[in-house]
Amino acid sequence: MKHQINIEDGRHLRSMKTRNKIINAAHHVFLKEGFQNTTIKQIIEQAKTGYGTAYGHFKGKDDLLIILMEDVMNQFFEIAHTPFFPATREEAKQIIQGQVLEFLKIAENEREIMKVFSEAIGLSQTINQKWEEIRQRFIQSITKDITYSQVKRLARTDLKAEVVARSWFFSNEMYQWEIVFKKNDYTLEEIAHTLTTMYVDAIYLD
Repeated sequence: MKHQINIEDGRHLRSMKTRNKIINAAHHVFLKEGFQNTTIKQIIEQAKTGYGTAYGHFKGKDDLLIILMEDVMNQFFEIAHTPFFPATREEAKQIIQGQVLEFLKIAENEREIMKVFSEAIGLSQTINQKWEEIRQRFIQSITKDITYSQVKRLARTDLKAEVVARSWFFSNEMYQWEIVFKKNDYTLEEIAHTLTTMYVDAIYLD
């Protein structure tokens, strides 16, 4: 029985190594070729594996890019899930500005693969749908934080939390893509400070 378990563990380990090798190969090819020009053939050649092996792990290149997208987005989600229990308006502003700055830094650090994400969102319905799911997760997290501030009487209660959350998310998303495509000359700190100040002044009470 122990021997059988060891064999199964070994197979699982080899399977995981193969899976990771294919993912790493996909990352390399996507960065080099972009989404549209990337083919499974290029990926399996880079991974030095076969079609059967690749399709045994993934449905196609959309599936592989979604895995890479989730990996990058988990960095953003880690920041979004920063504990948010401010006692004052100023404390809320400090937390929010710190989050915005870290979001922008990730966009800058992951610029090349995010360019591929942007291309794929416009070309693949599957990836576009995945991006919409990611957006909703962020909006839900922001809504939760706004609701907390409203309950604590730190933020205006005449505003719908989810509507505010959507507006705040899309403002950040716009600057995220501007940073990815280098469309402005402002520092990340200047953008984070300006966005946060406008947001806090609009919904938080003095």
